[in-house]
Amino acid sequence: MDLYLFDFDKTLYGYNFMNRLPALSRMSGVSQYDLASLWWAAGYESRAEAGEWPDAEQYLDKFREVTDARLTLEQWQDARAAAMTPIPGSIAALRRASGLGTVSLFSNNPSIFARSLPRLAPDVAEILGPNVVTSCLLRARKPMPVAYERVLAHYGATAADTFFADDNRSNVAAALEIGIHAHHFTWPSPTAVDELDAAITAFAARNA
Repeated sequence: MDLYLFDFDKTLYGYNFMNRLPALSRMSGVSQYDLASLWWAAGYESRAEAGEWPDAEQYLDKFREVTDARLTLEQWQDARAAAMTPIPGSIAALRRASGLGTVSLFSNNPSIFARSLPRLAPDVAEILGPNVVTSCLLRARKPMPVAYERVLAHYGATAADTFFADDNRSNVAAALEIGIHAHHFTWPSPTAVDELDAAITAFAARNA
């Protein structure tokens, strides 16, 4: 069975961090500068994406310890949602791929994101079911080769039978390096969705 892997941010949903930061600041009472510098610039989000603080409660506890921002899970989700906009054509492509093989998310995100996906993107969650793989689960971030090796092992898939779509050129290049059929998604280019559809079609038909 073929495996279809999709990134999330800027591939299935648009993402604008500059909409998220003000929302977090309003909810927590901590300045945007302090939130950005203490958590993101200091590397804590990347550490969370790489597997530290492997559940939502641990993530929120560490976020509070570092930034003094006291957030509930729902507040974190609301701020995250403020930065997100669905890309309908990409979601349609994900649904089409689900009829061709196994579809899964393959995204650099922390544990709290995977927990929150049904609320943040119910359309995507409905298509994926349990197949939500984040870098936190793998304990490695794209474009590290081990992240790709672990996601293939998770599904018992081979690189030759795997398709991957991502907006990040480095992530795509790393997938190609180990033999995955990888597609660079170029949103908001007006041809991005058509190119994604064509890439899925070509992959599905490769052995015909």
